[in-house]
Amino acid sequence: MGKHMNYKKIIFSVIILSVAIVIVEGRGGGGIKDGDGISVMPTPDEKIFNVANYDATGDGKADDVEAFMGAFRAACDHPGKARLLVPRGQFAVSQAVFAGPCKGPGPMVVQITGIVKAVPDISMYPDPEWLTFERLNGLVIFGGGTIDGQGAQLWKYADCNQNSNCARLPSSIVLKGVTNASIRRITSLNPMGFHFFITASNNIRLQRLHIIAPEDSPNTDGIHISSSDLVRVSRSIIQTGDDCIGILQGSTRLSINKVTCGPGHGISVGSLGKYDNEEDVKGVQVKNCTLRGTTNGIRIKTFPFKPNVIPIKAYGFLFKDIIMDNVQNPIIIDQEYCGGGHSCVNGPSKIKLSDIFFHNIRGSTPSPQAINIKCSSEVPCQNVHLNSINLVGLKGPTTASCINAKINFLGLQLPNLKC
Repeated sequence: MGKHMNYKKIIFSVIILSVAIVIVEGRGGGGIKDGDGISVMPTPDEKIFNVANYDATGDGKADDVEAFMGAFRAACDHPGKARLLVPRGQFAVSQAVFAGPCKGPGPMVVQITGIVKAVPDISMYPDPEWLTFERLNGLVIFGGGTIDGQGAQLWKYADCNQNSNCARLPSSIVLKGVTNASIRRITSLNPMGFHFFITASNNIRLQRLHIIAPEDSPNTDGIHISSSDLVRVSRSIIQTGDDCIGILQGSTRLSINKVTCGPGHGISVGSLGKYDNEEDVKGVQVKNCTLRGTTNGIRIKTFPFKPNVIPIKAYGFLFKDIIMDNVQNPIIIDQEYCGGGHSCVNGPSKIKLSDIFFHNIRGSTPSPQAINIKCSSEVPCQNVHLNSINLVGLKGPTTASCINAKINFLGLQLPNLKC
């Protein structure tokens, strides 16, 4: 009898919680916190701007971009606390820009509990961006919903691997000129281009994301970061067709922790030295991560010398406590990279790499070479540390090679590297 009563209590609790969630989508009025001081259930002093109340059809076919833009504009112009709500259902949306600054005390809260689907018509995207948030100080995007780029219908237009003058396909969620933002508990599915693109932004947290695209999907980077400071990525699963995380020029004070990557191209710094007016990369930490079946593990890549490109520096990297499971190229520094359809001028890279720490990197590779450090003869890599490296071959013994690098060794070195 006691167990039967306890079971009834559990069922009753689930029903009450379900009712509470429904109330959130309509009117709100609770105080359960989900980090950043933001309530899952809106507080009484918070006004809800539900896209359904702005004539969104929610049939997953008709373009609801005007409803989304109208709801956001009203929320942004509201002088008090505001929340943009995307309720359960499917909403087709073409290119949209959610721009601030906003009038409220912030942060602007965007709660996505439904599915937002891109309109799969390339003519609807004059810029390589789908959902852009810009010029906002204080932003929270959360809610357990899904951002579906429907990229499979447009990937046939992706040719950036062969054409240096290609037009990038739209990134799903873009943060541009955003300060103090948090994105969490969101699924990104099959983007046209990148899943998340963070640029010219500061103090951004991305956590508990599920990023999904097929292994052969072109240029579908999971999280692409450039010209941004203090970006933290944690507790996320990234399964995509290109870099799980790409760290580009101007990225400083980045932290990547407890991320599982694979399939994909691994976690990459670069390419650097591709364009003029690039900025230094510094202060990058990647810790407690697992890479499974990826093309690369940890990779730093720079272009050879390119005329009219002012060389930058990249320094202060810590890669620690990382598991490589069946990774083709676990540790790679390539200063002769020439991808993306670019024609490279002969001549060594002038990008200076220094202060790079690999600590407790362990796992397996199907390749005969587990470590490949290929630095520039013009500016050899300085102060590279390998501490406790244990990478075993799945098909036989592994080797390691390096050129133009000054390396310090400590602890186990498998395979043994001489430089």
